[in-house]
Amino acid sequence: MLAALMPLFDEKMTVKAYSVFSEKENPFLNPDTAVGAKYNGVGRISGLEVVGSMGAAILDEKDVFVPVDNIAIFTDIAAQCTVPKNRVVILLDKSVTPDNDYVKRIKLLKAQGFRFAIRKLTVDLFESYRPILTECEYVLLDHKKIVISKAKIYFSKLYPDIKLVAVNVNSQEDYSTLSADGKYDLYEGEFFRIPVTNSETEVNPLKINYIELLNVVNAPDFDLTDAADVIGRDAGLVISLLEIVNHIAINSEITSVRHAAAMLGQRELKRWINTAVTKELCADKPSEITRMSMVRAKFAENLAPVFGIGGFASELFLTGLFSCIDVMLDKPMDEALKMLHVAKNINDALLNGKGDLAPVIDFIRFYENADFIEVCRRMVVDDIDMDTVYKAYLSALSWYRDLFIKNK
Repeated sequence: MLAALMPLFDEKMTVKAYSVFSEKENPFLNPDTAVGAKYNGVGRISGLEVVGSMGAAILDEKDVFVPVDNIAIFTDIAAQCTVPKNRVVILLDKSVTPDNDYVKRIKLLKAQGFRFAIRKLTVDLFESYRPILTECEYVLLDHKKIVISKAKIYFSKLYPDIKLVAVNVNSQEDYSTLSADGKYDLYEGEFFRIPVTNSETEVNPLKINYIELLNVVNAPDFDLTDAADVIGRDAGLVISLLEIVNHIAINSEITSVRHAAAMLGQRELKRWINTAVTKELCADKPSEITRMSMVRAKFAENLAPVFGIGGFASELFLTGLFSCIDVMLDKPMDEALKMLHVAKNINDALLNGKGDLAPVIDFIRFYENADFIEVCRRMVVDDIDMDTVYKAYLSALSWYRDLFIKNK
């Protein structure tokens, strides 16, 4: 199986929900189970399996949209759901028709605590789908194929409580225009990942301190005292460091930041700084940027042996972590990387798409966009096992979840 989480944002760029995209079989190895095939999912709802594997904590009280087709809707959904039902939004498409059997099933599931959304409805189907739309909390609309001013009037009149979700929002310009208009409630698409290509913005002095710290700990055989001295300039980092050290050194009296750094050790201090500082660099950005950069980091590290470059696991971690550094610093990637003094192989991967690390990062970008056709093609070419990739992704999400819980 393959699975990816796609965020849905509100007009303030706050993540309000996630959609689960999943694929059970590699269509290049199993042509009879091509992506989207009608019977791909009978008996098991892969989206619920994914959410169950991730655990409810990763959702952080957010809704999660789980696709369910006209076959799967009649399975025992409640038995497959291991997270709170009120967080699950069953996402239908037009394969679930407004016939009596489907409507009765939807009402039964609503009585069990599930909620509903529908997608892929064209304007000409709105009226005929009224029995199903009445039961839905969300409707997902392709903003490029609909006149939202008219749709807003229609839905406000007939379904005043329904939330409108714009999908395929793939540019910052589209998001800015749509969110300013205010007719949609949520937005899904690649717009938040768009790299910075031009900026005159000066980097915040506090971020300069974080960058200096990253440069210190990512230098070969860095000095613990140098790192401790830079940490000492930021009260938040000092408190975070002391909390971590106190967890591992019970009843030990920490006398200084240098002492705390020494207690943690070079390897663990480096890992903690890279993750803690990334959070700080993203403090003025959408929370999804933090999650994406950290999940990319751990996913890339986990994929190192899969791509036959296990010896580069640490470099891949940093490559994933810094893959959003242009967004964090509001600078084009080449300028941001110059500030970080990253190793040449990391620079080549992020800036030029070249070198041993580049195929992994490229693969991850396709994966997180749920472009599973391209992901599956590359797995066949490189003889990569699907389940190994899936486990690597789940492991990355679990690692991020544990960091989140620890720092909650």
